[in-house]
Amino acid sequence: MAFNNSNNPFLNNKTFKNQGNSNEVHQATIIDYNSEMSLTGTINKSLILFLLLTAAATITWWMAFNDMNPIVPAFGGAIVGLILVVIAAFKPHLSPYLAPGYAVFEGLFIGGISAIFEAKYPGIVLQAVGATFVTFLVCLGLYKYKIVKVTEQFKSVVIAATLAIATYYLISWLFSMFTSFTPIHHDNSLMSIGISVFVIIIAALNLFLDFDRIDQGVNQRMPKYMEWYGAMGLLITLVWLYIEFLRLLSKLSSKD
Repeated sequence: MAFNNSNNPFLNNKTFKNQGNSNEVHQATIIDYNSEMSLTGTINKSLILFLLLTAAATITWWMAFNDMNPIVPAFGGAIVGLILVVIAAFKPHLSPYLAPGYAVFEGLFIGGISAIFEAKYPGIVLQAVGATFVTFLVCLGLYKYKIVKVTEQFKSVVIAATLAIATYYLISWLFSMFTSFTPIHHDNSLMSIGISVFVIIIAALNLFLDFDRIDQGVNQRMPKYMEWYGAMGLLITLVWLYIEFLRLLSKLSSKD
């Protein structure tokens, strides 16, 4: 069976293929199927990571609303979280240790950012959480009942669009760092709102690629630690989706 690509760097073809091939070599000696990746195990680990992220987020959230500056732990968490992502991308077998760490440090970042948005636009965090949760459930339902099928053409379009977004964000960041240039997506114009809507759609479509990659991993009977790896990749996409909802809702609120 061919391996499907995912734009999520954590759920990419190369990593899962390598782990799958390693598993195939020893497949004849496998007796305990509890040592293999399962859908239930991946779901359980995804829930664990989500709870860890939420718990960590309450720390910087509490700091922000108790006259303490959450910037240092928030951005420190973002940097450490990124480092853990990079390490896990090259060392998937360490995912059982790196994934919980990522959830905690990314939670510190999410909590701080959420508190900043909430202070400026009361109620926005609950709206963003709700929008992210509903989007996740809708995408999961569409994938589960095969209403949306992850074909090669589908993957190509989503991957190309995501790369375009990443390139645009990178160029905009570089220009804003070294010039007085202000990226279009930083204001609340109709074009900026349109960009945010487009990014949210692409982030949501990436969920389908992640679901498909996890499904394929289970079918390929990959090692048990790939459950943590898959759960971590899914959390990365959900965090991206949540942040984009925050940005869109802040733009809409600022126009009122």
